[in-house]
Amino acid sequence: MSTRHRTKKDQSRPNSKGLHPRNIHNQGYDFSSLIKSYPPLAPYVKKNAHDNLSIEFSDRLSVKALNVALLKRYYDIINWDIPEDALCPPIPGRVDYIHYIADLLGFDESTANLANAQTKITMLDIGTGANGIYPLLACQIYGWHCVGSDINTQSLENVASIIANNPTLKDCFELRTQHDKNHIFDGIIKAGEFFDVSVCNPPFHASQDEALKGNQRKLNNLARNRGEKRTMRLNKNDAIKNSKPTSPTLNFGGLETELWCKGGERMFLKKLIKESQVYSTQCRWFTSLVSKIENVKPAKKLIRKLGAIDIREIEMKQGNKITRILAWTFI
Repeated sequence: MSTRHRTKKDQSRPNSKGLHPRNIHNQGYDFSSLIKSYPPLAPYVKKNAHDNLSIEFSDRLSVKALNVALLKRYYDIINWDIPEDALCPPIPGRVDYIHYIADLLGFDESTANLANAQTKITMLDIGTGANGIYPLLACQIYGWHCVGSDINTQSLENVASIIANNPTLKDCFELRTQHDKNHIFDGIIKAGEFFDVSVCNPPFHASQDEALKGNQRKLNNLARNRGEKRTMRLNKNDAIKNSKPTSPTLNFGGLETELWCKGGERMFLKKLIKESQVYSTQCRWFTSLVSKIENVKPAKKLIRKLGAIDIREIEMKQGNKITRILAWTFI
């Protein structure tokens, strides 16, 4: 299990992030041990205004280097890499999703090995992206068997290279291509196949312009958290050209299919929920992140209308950021 890497120094720190109790990152980052594990992180680590070691979270390369270090140090994943224009996920929040899904399934780390010996838990990741982060974490933390689907074949090729670099993943992480942009589960879930849970991090925005404005707010928040009085400005034409960021970039990157879609998060959730009913007997729990609180109520209304017998709203917190997991089942 990944927790064998937790040091006494890690354990002594209070939980200041509001993350899941089993989230190994809920005590902050031990940059000294991360640099020891992954020396290329060192140039990005500096003392912040509070005289603590940190990185520039508005700089995509810094975030990427931190991710590589975290995945190597705590999850035994080596040579993790993503294309220049792909979404660079914040690891602690992604880990939280997996832990809350484990709770939903009745799992915890103390019973995971016993449970896995008795039954194989299967997880489907809708839109796994070029980073493949949810299946990677689920495989390494809980030993689940995962399927990652995506419409972007280049993204899947990148995840395939990560799997190839980590032989222990080959038997627990499978990739499938969605060939029809109008479908989510159709063409991915095979006849007679059953998943314990599906996870999804839907595109949050309805357009490229909305994605840029959201990133501007994120940059300004990062500046305020550092105690800076100035406001960063992001030029639309500089930030994304032909769906590829140049300079300055979106600090966490993101391909078009990862960041925005027609109708935004609300329409994507509607499609996801409607199609989940078609596969209601082939997946125990359907789940999705919901970034915008105003999208929760209409999503729940539709889920009830389609006949789900249980609906859960799970709140997740990371610092000042609050998001939620919406989970439903027809079984």
